[in-house]
Amino acid sequence: MASLIANHPSGNTRLMVAIAGAPASGKSTLSERLYHHLGGDEAGVAIVPMDGFHFDDAILRARGDLARKGAPHTFDVGGFARCLEAIKRDDADIYVPVFDRNLELSRGSARCISKAHRIILVEGNYLLLDQAPWKDLISPLLDLTLFLDIPLTVLEERLIDRWHQQGFDTETAKQRALGNDIPNARTVQNHSRPPDHIIRLL
Repeated sequence: MASLIANHPSGNTRLMVAIAGAPASGKSTLSERLYHHLGGDEAGVAIVPMDGFHFDDAILRARGDLARKGAPHTFDVGGFARCLEAIKRDDADIYVPVFDRNLELSRGSARCISKAHRIILVEGNYLLLDQAPWKDLISPLLDLTLFLDIPLTVLEERLIDRWHQQGFDTETAKQRALGNDIPNARTVQNHSRPPDHIIRLL
C-alpha cells in the first residue's frame, strides 16, 4: 500500500490520499503506519484527520444532536472542505485541528501542513459518503481513495472495547456502540462511493 501511494502520479502538486472506513475500522492505525513507512515529516508526509472537524459539544447540545456525535451531520463539512481546498492549493502553511479523544474535543491549529508536505493522508469515516455535502469532497480534492472494509461484528467488538477503555461500564459501552457508532458504520458501508482500492484488515 505504501508503494502504491509513493508511486502514484501527482505531477508537481500534492498527492491527497483519502483513507475512509467505518468507526473503529483502523483508519487512524493505517494512517500512522503509512506515515511512518513513507518516511514521516522528513519525507514530506502528513496526516489530516476528519475528526478534527467535529462540532463542539456546546453546538451539538444546542441542536439536540449530542447523543449523535460522530454522525455525518455533526461535522463542520464546510470548514473541512475549505481546509482541504487550501491544502490542495499549496500556497501557504495550513494549520489543521486535531480531535483529542480523551478530552472529547478538537484542538484548533494543532498540526501544521507546510509546503514541505507533499503526500497528505486524509483519514475519516465519511470521505467517500455519497450524500451532500460530503460527496463534493471526492473530486477534485482527493486524488487516491482507499476504503477499509471490516465486518460489522468485528466493529461492534472494537467499538464496545473503545468505550470500555474510556472508563464506561459494559452496559453503557454497549449502548454507545450500538446506539450511535454502529448506525454510523452502516451508513459508511452502505452509502459510500466505490474507492480506488479496498483494504480488508482484521
